[in-house]
Amino acid sequence: MGEYVIKLPDVGEGVAEAELVEWNVKIGDLVREDMVLAAVMTDKATVEIPSPVDGEIIWLGGEIGQVLAIGSPLVRLKVEGDGHASEAQPTKPATAEAPTAPKVETKAEAPKAQEEKPRPRPVAADTAPIASRAFGGGAPRGEGEKPLASPAVRLRAREAGVDLRQVAGTGPAGRITHEDLEAFFARGAQKPGIAALAPDTSVKEVKVVGLRRKIAEKMAIAKSHIPHITYVEEIDVTALEELRGTLNAKKRPDQPKLTILPFLMRAMVKAIADQPHLNALYDDDANIIRQHGGVHIGIAAQTPNGLVVPVVKHAEARTLWDCAAEVNLLADAAKTGSATREQLSGSTITITSLGSMGGVVTTPVINYPEVAIIGVNKIMVRPVWDGTNFIPRKMMNLSSSFDHRVIDGWDAAVFIQRIKTLLETPALIFVDA
Repeated sequence: MGEYVIKLPDVGEGVAEAELVEWNVKIGDLVREDMVLAAVMTDKATVEIPSPVDGEIIWLGGEIGQVLAIGSPLVRLKVEGDGHASEAQPTKPATAEAPTAPKVETKAEAPKAQEEKPRPRPVAADTAPIASRAFGGGAPRGEGEKPLASPAVRLRAREAGVDLRQVAGTGPAGRITHEDLEAFFARGAQKPGIAALAPDTSVKEVKVVGLRRKIAEKMAIAKSHIPHITYVEEIDVTALEELRGTLNAKKRPDQPKLTILPFLMRAMVKAIADQPHLNALYDDDANIIRQHGGVHIGIAAQTPNGLVVPVVKHAEARTLWDCAAEVNLLADAAKTGSATREQLSGSTITITSLGSMGGVVTTPVINYPEVAIIGVNKIMVRPVWDGTNFIPRKMMNLSSSFDHRVIDGWDAAVFIQRIKTLLETPALIFVDA
């Protein structure tokens, strides 16, 4: 038998380290070639690490949440043949259960190891039945069988509203004791029709790792570096919704269903043409604002693991349908975890939306180092005064935040008012002049 060392491969150009976010194996597991051993993440892109050989796991190179250098040992396998072990075995294992080196048993040690195999631990007779029986699985005795208990136990059960036929007895001949009642109460039994309220003193520690840690770091940077100003405006999207419904009803089979996002993206492109300094990244270390000609719109997307921001590149060169198709493609990639680093980077301005859960007003956090973010709230039917009567209109608030170091409140208002005009008169979105 030999030893095979699997090192952390280069997971991206210019990447020097990666965070270990998932183990798919443990020490002692037998693995096959191409079986996924672990997953690492860098810059919100998760990469799976497969095994190049068959073997048995004898050492793991880190714990979940640990940052490992590219090229460092990740897994050690016991393999057939000589294997290879180009790195010295670490003096201290990276995981609590990992041995410092594969142990070779001698003939004298083999019987001892055999004797130390875990055996069922004897359980006291008065507690074993309680531990082994599941509460709520029906009566612990036969149909019509009368429970055995002392008068004191019967009185206590009657006062508590407990049917003794549902209590497992651990005394002689199945007699129910006071301890059996205590165990019955401890398992969550309650009086019929009376809610059992008990304090919950449990504390669960959840380690912040992977994508959640990346999100936390970026949000902390954004709030500590950027003085936010949030501007909220009400938009009448009745005409836009009518146009959207008409276009969806007449779309070709190969065209995606239109949401409000493609319309907003095209409106942003037109508004940015008037105010290009909002489509920028602020390098506060160098004190330089980099205005981009291309409008690369990040779309904040919620995934099972947390929030990610895939990017629709060059929205200024895309049609309404093209924007919709790209949004769908990126959203699916983000939710399945298959989005690439290229798809998750390079945004110059961001849209954030919670869809139907968008609330009335939000205060979105700017996607650092951008200088603006557009927040979409839910559409609601509200009565609007038209000068004569109140009429029902579909209304939506835009809650948008700006970097107040480089964007004045006036500029922010002009930008949102321009978008408001385009969305309320959607035909203008398609007019080039």
